[in-house]
Amino acid sequence: MIKVKQKISGTFRSPEGTRAFCRIRGFISTIKKQGKNVLEALTNTFKALPNTT
Repeated sequence: MIKVKQKISGTFRSPEGTRAFCRIRGFISTIKKQGKNVLEALTNTFKALPNTT
């Protein structure tokens, strides 16, 4: 996953950006593995709703 980002932008701008990217990609990967809707799960996360779908 890190290589995907590095190939697109060339590098991460900060360690915080690297951590944020990894957490988001990990969350999306987990949601996909559980067979859930990624957009709905992200929307629920930002609305602070449980991801039950």
